[in-house]
Amino acid sequence: MPNKEQDKALSEVVRALGGANFPEALAHFVKKIIGFDNLIIIAYHKDINPEELYREYNAPIVYNNMQSHYLKAAYLLDPFYHAINNGIQKGIHCIFDLAPDQFKQTSYFNEYYQETTLVDEFCLFVNLGHDTTLTACFGRDKTSGMRFGKTELKKIKSYENVLSALCQQHWRSYQPKEGKNIVLPPIKQRLRTTMKEQHDISLSPRQAEVALYILQGHSSLSISLNLNISKETVKVFRKQLYSKCNISSQAELFALLMPIFSML
Repeated sequence: MPNKEQDKALSEVVRALGGANFPEALAHFVKKIIGFDNLIIIAYHKDINPEELYREYNAPIVYNNMQSHYLKAAYLLDPFYHAINNGIQKGIHCIFDLAPDQFKQTSYFNEYYQETTLVDEFCLFVNLGHDTTLTACFGRDKTSGMRFGKTELKKIKSYENVLSALCQQHWRSYQPKEGKNIVLPPIKQRLRTTMKEQHDISLSPRQAEVALYILQGHSSLSISLNLNISKETVKVFRKQLYSKCNISSQAELFALLMPIFSML
């Protein structure tokens, strides 16, 4: 049950519904339950780039590359984004529970994620309908340097239905900004087209699919399970992919494709 401070903070969130200060009131309420260093609220769509709705932070470095990198391209490798694509549209989830088996070995993690100084995140997923999922991502960075504890997460998860209902009500009329509602072809198709146009490299649909899985942090075994093919077949596709791109490592694949992602 909420204590007196939490009860007061919750009443302020309810009063803020529909108003400009709702995100601040929501953040204030969550802070009464679990401490965090930063918060970003993003609307993800099926086939168009995501849109940032709100942010707050202790250290600006956390979101330095949000507009220039994440919203243009890097989100394509984010475990939260792929969780949405895989059908998760509600509840509170931790990033490392959703991440692929080799996520911490990826160039995305080492060259992008760690640069944010984030050490942990949990995210509230809210289905807004019309192929739109809102996420409120609460993080801890080097400001505190601590990951979220099991007891803390259990406590905040006990409020997930309340938080979801509040966000659904506040953003019930949300629509993407004008110009952002152009439906794009699937990412695999866009990747193949842009690779051909920019580098004259013709990837097969399966090679493009394997490339995306590699960059997300899936091992050959994990890719084989996701695609329902043998591990040996994955290795063949991987070898073909590297040969066509004239590269020999995941780091080189990341360096080649990240600029491409920003064009997709």
